[in-house]
Amino acid sequence: GVEVGPQPQGVARADILDKMRKIVKHGLDFVQLFNEGKEFPPCTIEVFKIMEKVDYPRNKNDEIIAIIHPKLQDQDWQPLNNGDPLFLTLDGKVIPYQGNCTVYPTFINEAAYYEKKQAFVKTEKIKLTAKHLRCSVS
Repeated sequence: GVEVGPQPQGVARADILDKMRKIVKHGLDFVQLFNEGKEFPPCTIEVFKIMEKVDYPRNKNDEIIAIIHPKLQDQDWQPLNNGDPLFLTLDGKVIPYQGNCTVYPTFINEAAYYEKKQAFVKTEKIKLTAKHLRCSVS
């Protein structure tokens, strides 16, 4: 599957549609070249591995008491360091990120995830290495 975004629910954006078309085309090009017997050299790529889902701060009645801080909004895949602003309470107090490593939040403040109690997903940046690849069927 391919998920390209971010974009709000129910909204069709031309730039996102264009990105989706490009990635699907690259995938199909790869399959064709692989089927033709092309050998692909070893490679390393940076990816984001999900660590955990993070909920909004809530009170004892399970009501949200803080929103995403403006400095974090629209910063998907950007580094979040210890002490950086994370949430903003309804009375204006900043709740900073408290962690022992840099993380890369994504799906920040997505409307579709409110009911799932998810303010964002914390990811870590890692490197994956692939060996050379070639179709073994002639």
